[in-house]
Amino acid sequence: MYIADYDKALYFTLWGQWDDLLVLMVRTEDDVLSKRIEMFLHAYHYAREDDKVIASHQQLLQYIDHAMTHLPPHRSLEQQESFT
Repeated sequence: MYIADYDKALYFTLWGQWDDLLVLMVRTEDDVLSKRIEMFLHAYHYAREDDKVIASHQQLLQYIDHAMTHLPPHRSLEQQESFT
């Protein structure tokens, strides 16, 4: 799964590391996470109203929280092969 991507996204978002967040947006395999990051960064750089930036920031954080609570725990390859 993408747990590491969500951890990174949360860290980069909370600490204002926009360059690292942009790199994560390109590299992640989660299309929804990528789109939420894109929407936030676009609002942060181009929105004239603070409400749009705050709303997109909140949507990104809510998606990260939702995804992290609804994904099953990550298993190693050995554990996955033992179940098959």
